Amino acid sequence: MKFFVDTADVGEIRSLAEAGLVDGVTTNPSLVARTGRRMAEVIAEICSITPGPVSAEVTATDLEGMLAEGRHLRGIAPNVAVKVPLTEAGLRACRTLAGEGAQVNVTLCFSPAQALLAAKAGAAFVSPFVGRLDDVATDGMRLIADIVTIFRNYPHLRTEVLVASVRHPMHLVEAARLGAHVATLPPAVIRQLLKHPLTDRGLDAFLADWKKTGQSIL
Repeated sequence: MKFFVDTADVGEIRSLAEAGLVDGVTTNPSLVARTGRRMAEVIAEICSITPGPVSAEVTATDLEGMLAEGRHLRGIAPNVAVKVPLTEAGLRACRTLAGEGAQVNVTLCFSPAQALLAAKAGAAFVSPFVGRLDDVATDGMRLIADIVTIFRNYPHLRTEVLVASVRHPMHLVEAARLGAHVATLPPAVIRQLLKHPLTDRGLDAFLADWKKTGQSIL
């Protein structure tokens, strides 16, 4: 499974990339707005940190606007993936941009039928939002299971399932168990994956025993 980090904070991305924990990055207008910087500047810097796909989202809602913005975003760096919403205009934009060689991430997916439409439109990624479904008392992981099953039935579909709105480590673990291709996680959730009390307890015990020997490795 590929790990994308869901942030526009270049410091966080650089730190996680140095640890080998970043295969790509996803951003959205809200995340970019928090940086207080110009979008093109932020995306260019992120693309210089990781060679993997960096999703940059259009803000237009009409077809022509999405195409203009998508082409502009593609010009920032070769690893930009244009992110479009799962609307009719978004799917038409996906079809056109994918035909021009762009990687397209179709976002805000909340049903298996929507995911199938994104794949038909040529999306490189479709982003189902599990946490937001959980928020409205719907099983977000059931959606991942359904999409993965459907895509497996049709091997000619090349769209990858990119699990988004991940709120905690078990979302990630369950997505991996189901066979999702990618998960995009906030930096805090990636760091939570490291934590286990038995790891901390075991390390403390090893260090205490070593200290008793009075030795130094160097």
